[in-house]
Amino acid sequence: MTFQAYLDNIRDKTGKTPEQLKAAAVKAGIYSPDMTATALVDWLGREYELGRGHSMAVWAVFKSKGWVQAPKKARK
Repeated sequence: MTFQAYLDNIRDKTGKTPEQLKAAAVKAGIYSPDMTATALVDWLGREYELGRGHSMAVWAVFKSKGWVQAPKKARK
């Protein structure tokens, strides 16, 4: 399955684009630029019954658009 096919399936299932899902996450109070993938995946599963693969596709869009930042790695 292509990445675009994942996004198309997400839209078919939820009726929302990644931009609309971000707006919904903001409204729900779960969005922040430093949120984790786990927080988004859990929320998308609860609210939209998206599985991990589709939720991670949404996470990839959030990252590519700069809506979330990669966590800083601890120094050793």
